[in-house]
Amino acid sequence: MFPSLWIEEAQKRVVPHIIHTPLTHQRELDLFIKWDNKQVTGSFKVRGAVNKILSLQPWEISKGIVAASAGNHGQGVALASKIVGARSIVFASENAVPTKINAIRELGAEVILVPGGYAEAEQAGITYAASSGAVWVSPYNDGQVIAGQATIAMEILADLPQRADYTWIVPAGGGGLMSGIGAAIKSSLHPPGGFGSMTLVGVQSAASPYLYHLYHHGSQEGLEEFPSLADGLSGPVEANSITIPLVHNYADDFILVSEEEITEAIRYAWDHHHERIEGSAATSLAAVLSGKISRRPAVIIISGGNIQPETHQKIVSKEF
Repeated sequence: MFPSLWIEEAQKRVVPHIIHTPLTHQRELDLFIKWDNKQVTGSFKVRGAVNKILSLQPWEISKGIVAASAGNHGQGVALASKIVGARSIVFASENAVPTKINAIRELGAEVILVPGGYAEAEQAGITYAASSGAVWVSPYNDGQVIAGQATIAMEILADLPQRADYTWIVPAGGGGLMSGIGAAIKSSLHPPGGFGSMTLVGVQSAASPYLYHLYHHGSQEGLEEFPSLADGLSGPVEANSITIPLVHNYADDFILVSEEEITEAIRYAWDHHHERIEGSAATSLAAVLSGKISRRPAVIIISGGNIQPETHQKIVSKEF
């Protein structure tokens, strides 16, 4: 089991640097929506990055910070590095969303673009950190990053009406967010007397179903990956990542949504809530709108809003 103390300590570290984002209720769907697209940097990823980097010792900070990112984790790392005065380098795919890459640079990190996808960027970052002695900050395969992501669940538990059985629907790529939420809602931090049972369901795009296959089949070998609007969930999971057993332990189910369903969810969020959400975040809403999740009441995580503006405009105007 994941240590609850780490989550409690993470709350103390990150609260001064993040926003307690809104939780709204959509009555006709009996759906509670956590809008972490309104978070600092526009994504939940800042939670884990800040907790990890603020937990480092001064001698570690002096060696510099290295990360790989599809964009959102890199922004969190850049911001947290700025807080502690560390030099940071973020490796990213040359095909990453330009808006996200520009935001990382604006926050003060150096960005190194790598040919290929996220997998190539991650391997380049790991290799560089090992050779340079800098601190590697994984977006998911790290206990302190997971503890930081768990703070989103602690906010939701504080805001949810009690005495109900909730189904939590969580976007999943490497599994850091899902592991953190699972640890928070299925531990002593979630007193059984206050709520009913908590069901946890992971969601991933069918275009890049690595963690889904690890959960259901125990392997991600031989999978073919396709381009996805859910770029933040793309790429294989690092071998022997601590998230693999955590997701197995905490998740009750794991499903896939199509690119068409993700597109429709992005449009729905804009039309019904006037909220700009990115493809990774839209997977949780897509799971509900497509009817793949019928259990209610449900809680969904809108994990980020950093979508390329031109892409969002095409989607909402039905040109995509």
